[in-house]
Amino acid sequence: MQIEVYKMTADNENLTITLEAVCDTFSSLLWDIEYYQCGRFEVYIAANPQNIGIFQTGRIVGRNDDNRHFGIIDSVQIETDAENGDYLTVSGRFLMCILERRIIHPTLNIMAQTAYSDIVRNAVTLNAILDDNRRIPGLSLGTVSGLCWEQTATLQVSYANLMEWIYTICEKIGGTANIRIVKDSGEQYKMVLDLSQGTDRSLMQEENPHVVFSDAYSNLLSFSYAADTSITRNFAYIFGQGKGAERKRTTFCTDAEPSYLDRYELYVDADDISETEQVEGETLPIPEEKYIALLKTRGSEKLVLPQTASESEIAAHNTQYQYNKDYFVGDYVTVEHKRFGMMQPKMQLIGMIEGFDRNGRSLTPTFRKG
Repeated sequence: MQIEVYKMTADNENLTITLEAVCDTFSSLLWDIEYYQCGRFEVYIAANPQNIGIFQTGRIVGRNDDNRHFGIIDSVQIETDAENGDYLTVSGRFLMCILERRIIHPTLNIMAQTAYSDIVRNAVTLNAILDDNRRIPGLSLGTVSGLCWEQTATLQVSYANLMEWIYTICEKIGGTANIRIVKDSGEQYKMVLDLSQGTDRSLMQEENPHVVFSDAYSNLLSFSYAADTSITRNFAYIFGQGKGAERKRTTFCTDAEPSYLDRYELYVDADDISETEQVEGETLPIPEEKYIALLKTRGSEKLVLPQTASESEIAAHNTQYQYNKDYFVGDYVTVEHKRFGMMQPKMQLIGMIEGFDRNGRSLTPTFRKG
């Protein structure tokens, strides 16, 4: 595996990327892919004039064995040590972080039931592709895969950070978003935004081959488990615009209304959701039933389910299941620890830290109850 470092130059609509260096002599590399948030990377490498010239902020870091994830260097630190030598710590986040540079403005108003894929793609188009001053050169819309993106909603959102809002939608529906680089022509590249969904490979289904991590199979090296209900919020009171008793309000819960000790209430201030909309340059009131639907969508985004998480270390060179071939971040798998008598039949792999150092390769996944 080799690290590739690219120089990125943006000019109007064009994105010129040139390969500056290929490196395979680093001390360590952490490649942290996340499903519901922007992933990160870190390179630890000897500090010398050549490497200092190569690893500069704003440049792109990739891997020759991963064509889906590319990062932007946003931090370079030099540490000198007379005994251990001089080292660079180079870190950054994957390309989704480029959408963090934009907010949603003006208000995105979706009044008809619309697929979440179209809502997200529309938000990106309006705030990062069409406007001349706000355009991110080379950014375009890519593929959409997964039934979760076919779910529909009405919503209104304004001034939210674009990247954070997209991941809020992802967590709500169970999908993910990723920006990758693809070659266009010559030295011209483009950044492509893909929307996708993980695959169920757990014992709870029969369509796909099962993936089971277990101490009995010697592919689960370490295991930790945590359950937390303190942050649960499963019933929302949502308040929109208006004063006192005239203020528009509604409630929302996912399934049957919870009660007694199973009820965890949440107040949602949605005063920013306007009661009017612009239609062909004219300001018109939003019908009450549609406004209430907007409030319910906002409430659904704020609910917090009980957290069940499991962090483990799995066998990196396991011949039974190969990471990024037999399973991927976002997939649902089965995790069991027979010594403790614990079986988690359907857990989602929401993060994977892939590490490389002098001891070899390691895989540290994070699972969450599906």
